[in-house]
Amino acid sequence: MKRPNFIIIYCDDLGYGDLGCYGSDVIQTPHLDQLASEGVRFTDWYSNSPVCSPSRASLLTGKYPAKTGVCEILGGKRGTSGLPDDQTTLAKALRSSGYRTALFGKWHLGVSADNNPNTHGFDEFFGFLAGCVDYYSHIFYWGQGDGINPVHDLWHNDQEVWLNGSYLTDVITDKAVQFIGQQEEQPFFMYVPYNAPHYPMHAPAKYVDRYPGLPPDRRIMAAMISAVDDGVGAIMEQLKKTGHAESTVIFFSSDNGPSTESRNFLDGTEDLYYGGSAGIFRGHKASLFEGGIREPAILSFPAYVSGGQVKSEPFAMIDIFPTFLKLAGVVPDSGCSSLDGFDVMPVLRGEAEMRERQIFWEYNGQSAIREGNWKLVLDGKLDISRTAAEPVHLSDLSVDPSEQINLMHQYPDVVSRLRHDLHKWLVEIRGKIDVM
Repeated sequence: MKRPNFIIIYCDDLGYGDLGCYGSDVIQTPHLDQLASEGVRFTDWYSNSPVCSPSRASLLTGKYPAKTGVCEILGGKRGTSGLPDDQTTLAKALRSSGYRTALFGKWHLGVSADNNPNTHGFDEFFGFLAGCVDYYSHIFYWGQGDGINPVHDLWHNDQEVWLNGSYLTDVITDKAVQFIGQQEEQPFFMYVPYNAPHYPMHAPAKYVDRYPGLPPDRRIMAAMISAVDDGVGAIMEQLKKTGHAESTVIFFSSDNGPSTESRNFLDGTEDLYYGGSAGIFRGHKASLFEGGIREPAILSFPAYVSGGQVKSEPFAMIDIFPTFLKLAGVVPDSGCSSLDGFDVMPVLRGEAEMRERQIFWEYNGQSAIREGNWKLVLDGKLDISRTAAEPVHLSDLSVDPSEQINLMHQYPDVVSRLRHDLHKWLVEIRGKIDVM
């Protein structure tokens, strides 16, 4: 098999319930719905963190966030030291094997010159380095340290560029489409991390006008997601025009669940709902309940994987790195030691049964584990500011995916066993942590 091309399309704060193919009866996402119908749609795909930077670190390295050195960086904040240079990213591993690599969009794994995208394996970078920017001025103007220090944050490699007035979602799409058109014989890896629908709530009239009957918060959110969907459609169309469609792996997902953070002109409302939907799930961004970490996820590879599949096995962002490397025929180097994910292709192709696994999380005092249908959350929060009712919450996701019923008293042995395994994992990755 000819070595495939790879594209990762990553949203920012997209809710599980905000795509048509995931149950939204309001937001129009025809291109993503088509991608899902022609590829594989996952019902139980997880981010490895409920916030931006750690999620991205896991996606690009195949490791749990703590192993990457990127653990508790809340979306939107600058000043992080970023992804250490001893971490091998997917871009670096593929480039060393002859791939052309590019990133168009949000980096958020370091703002200094020694850990920007170019130093981590990307031949070309166009986008911004921090957690969020204004969609039109491309200025980061949220609180930093003791106050607000507006910083313009739009770059082509190491050169600052100015596109004031251009809607950033459309700019990212244009750069991605242009890159595909430039590729001929050399295989490529393109990472397209859109900043939408992360705050601030900005969208052009051409998208807003598609939703005249929605309330303001939901209307802007829907418009921002429609802009991404149109971008996905443009990327798919360019792949067809250039003859790359059959031989290209596309993976689409989001870094974490919908946010209840500050939303620019929507500030001041009493509730914490700003337009995004986690579907039936409990929790939002920054929560280790399902709403914060279970993500919409779609994978398409027409030449190798049968379309029309819906997979309910629990997969995670850490699985993308080993899956893509195996498809590319790349043997991981010493910098890829201690990978936590595994190649999912044998399961998708019906060549193997899903292996038994435990998936772990830790963030901002919370920790969680999923094993089979059991899910244990310790000291769980519902979002960035609210805590949950119980310090220990056990769910059977097969009958209660919304995590509404706490089974800790009915199954104390399960709680004890999962808590023991979770504690062991925490000790292994972060030293001695007392969660017992």
